[in-house]
Amino acid sequence: MSSLILAAPFDGWLSPLDDVPDPVFAQRLLGDGLAIDPLDGTLHAPADGTVVSVHAARHAITLRLAGGVEVLMHIGLETVRLNGEGFVAHVEAGDTVAAGDRLISVDLGTVAPRVKGMITPIVITETAGHAVIERAAPGRIARGAPLLVLGSAQAESAAPAAAFAATAQATLRLPLAHGLHARPAARLAELAKSYDADVRIVPAATPNATPCRLRSPSAVMALGLRHGDALTLLASGPAAAAVIEALADLIATGMGELRPLAQQAAPTSAPAHKPAESVDTSPIAPGERLMAVTAAAGYAIGQAAWLERPEPPRTAHASGDAGAEIAHFTQALAAFRAALEQRAQDQAGSEQAAILIAHRQLLDDEDILESVGDAMTRGDSASLAWQRTMQARAATLRAAPDPHIAQRADDFIDLEWQLQWHLAGQEPPAVSLPEAAIVIARDLVPSQVAALSPAQVAGLVTAQGGPTSHVAIIAASKGIPALVAAGPRVLSIAPGTPLLLDATGATLTVDPDAATWATAQAEAARRQARKAAAQAASGLEGRTSDGLRIEVCANLGKRSEAAPAVANGAEGCGLLRTEFLFLDRASAPDEDEQTADYTAIAQALDGRPLIIRLLDIGGDKPAPYLPMAAEENPALGVRGIRVGLAQREMLVPQLRAVLRAGAGAAAGAVKVMAPMIARVEELRAVRAALDAEAAKLGVAAVPLGVMVETPAAAVMADALAAECDFLSIGTNDLTQYALAMDRGNPAVAGSIDGLDPAVLRLIGLCCEGAQSHGKWVGVCGGLASDPLAVPILIGLGVTELSAAPAMVPEIKALVRALSAQDCRGLASAVLQASSAAQVRVLATQMIEGVAQ
Repeated sequence: MSSLILAAPFDGWLSPLDDVPDPVFAQRLLGDGLAIDPLDGTLHAPADGTVVSVHAARHAITLRLAGGVEVLMHIGLETVRLNGEGFVAHVEAGDTVAAGDRLISVDLGTVAPRVKGMITPIVITETAGHAVIERAAPGRIARGAPLLVLGSAQAESAAPAAAFAATAQATLRLPLAHGLHARPAARLAELAKSYDADVRIVPAATPNATPCRLRSPSAVMALGLRHGDALTLLASGPAAAAVIEALADLIATGMGELRPLAQQAAPTSAPAHKPAESVDTSPIAPGERLMAVTAAAGYAIGQAAWLERPEPPRTAHASGDAGAEIAHFTQALAAFRAALEQRAQDQAGSEQAAILIAHRQLLDDEDILESVGDAMTRGDSASLAWQRTMQARAATLRAAPDPHIAQRADDFIDLEWQLQWHLAGQEPPAVSLPEAAIVIARDLVPSQVAALSPAQVAGLVTAQGGPTSHVAIIAASKGIPALVAAGPRVLSIAPGTPLLLDATGATLTVDPDAATWATAQAEAARRQARKAAAQAASGLEGRTSDGLRIEVCANLGKRSEAAPAVANGAEGCGLLRTEFLFLDRASAPDEDEQTADYTAIAQALDGRPLIIRLLDIGGDKPAPYLPMAAEENPALGVRGIRVGLAQREMLVPQLRAVLRAGAGAAAGAVKVMAPMIARVEELRAVRAALDAEAAKLGVAAVPLGVMVETPAAAVMADALAAECDFLSIGTNDLTQYALAMDRGNPAVAGSIDGLDPAVLRLIGLCCEGAQSHGKWVGVCGGLASDPLAVPILIGLGVTELSAAPAMVPEIKALVRALSAQDCRGLASAVLQASSAAQVRVLATQMIEGVAQ
């Protein structure tokens, strides 16, 4: 079998599939390949072949090449939603094409602004006995240049295939808004592969057609099934009935693209029998690697341990006295509210606290409480009324077309579960796990993960769940590597089984052989040693290998975090979020209370810099005692410094408290920073207020900085730098405003990336503007804690990084390993990139070079 060469179908930037921000491609559910972020708008044939199919939306095409190899080219991400607008197909199914022939033209100006990205995966969906033996290196690639070389793979001996005879089937209509395109086809194929069954699919309109294998996404896509079309699923094998039921359930969810079907009877054929559980528990072969979705990056080795959620006692029968049931519910609800508030206070400033506050707010939902009250009035027990109401809310969320929203159903299940224990007057039993446990579960609720100790739990793996769920957020905040959506087969792993969890690589290796286990132990030891070395050297100052001073500070959210941050090597506090003093209380703190806290933090830092951000309230952080009118778009309304300038009774006491703390600290150690500045006149107003209060107190004014969170501030950095003492970039807000994507909106939050070239160019502008007046620039947003971003930020001119306290040792160690000259070269390169994926490829190459 001769080799087969595929040429690049576009001019563009080449990257591995791992960098495609879509798990279907990144996890190679459709097959192996590469991806190109195109610089031109015409897709060309990578080799001689025949067109198998052109999707109805003209965004994807499958070719069959020599020897039966099939290649899918999927132009952009979420481009199917455009229904063909901006695309022109030059070929159709059955056409013969030569290498270099035009296949599809794309109007990049029309399409690119409306989709998640233009990065185009080129995937080998049918290998036909071939394997990738050579691939082009990431970076700029010209159309026609060699992309992939396929060679013969060692053929496996196989017995003649038995004739297919279905033992279970179901006919249903397709509720997917965009039909059966690449992503849902891959999800169905992945689910089918997890069962001991052979599954076929055939359009119900042509029942005599030859059914195609569901495990072949390219064949499924070629069927051209659209929204509302009827299809028949057929299966044979031991798990035939179970797989049909599971597939039908998955299709019914809409897989994130649900569009209600018009009222029409759809014939269905029920399986011959309904299994007790639609989970394949067939054994997993020793050494087998399972693919999943990364929820919290990391690497762990350990043993499998099951974590069940103990069911609280529920009272189905009411006492017969509706008033007594309501009183019982009210008492239990009050106790639960108090418990959540205490836990939020204990975790103040953390991701867990934000989730607890959100849960606490749900307990005040008038619709929920009214529904529970009505049910108890009708005769339900408090337990049953609460259960039915919360399960109904969870079911509604699960049916939401957006997967980010659907994942929030777990929050309602969690609240239902927790309050039931209060209704029963009991506590859930304590969790007992072995050492180095890698927890296996069908799914978890946030409170379960919050109760786990990172010292005991090495990792988490769930069969269900999603990467943006609160479970994932809490796991990441605790530093516990976690995989979700691992599929039902993970539930067959026996407790005590050795596991190798590579959450960064999204894989779980089950019962690896001795050699693999030894390698994993060495890798875990190497990572632990690197972490320990960073911790041991955390007291050294931040300075690049060629001598550039980079201060590495910590972001703080409360007084108690200051001393541990210093112990972790923090060279100061680059951002003190003063909201911890103002939120979750009935009235604002007075000047004396604020002065005491700021002074205590300054003392804990022992002369190190302390940058106090003025109250950043409004938008996503309301205060109950501060009257603010409802806004249609709070992110663009009265928030940040706009609140302070409008509510002087809030601004002035805080400025005075900062000045008093500064007077009692080392000269220049305490600084103040104004959030959400967009105009020079806002800075001038804060400066005037600061100077006026300093004069009244008879103390020197503290240095005043600007927090750059708006594109306006980045563009006007030179004018702002002329009148302030420093600038610090809040990359989280700057990113959402630059990309016009609300980071609190689950429909778009997954597309936000602070390494987008547009954001990096704004950071570069900010640094240039500050340098023109001799002012320094720091970064206190999320990018300061991202190792991939650190060399880029240094190269752009940032000289202070304020990271999450736990990340300080690692960031300082990285800074010391970097050359400022190399960082400038990287910054120059990434500013020419056209996507965050390209930026990440370039940064990864540099980081890997430093680590070697």
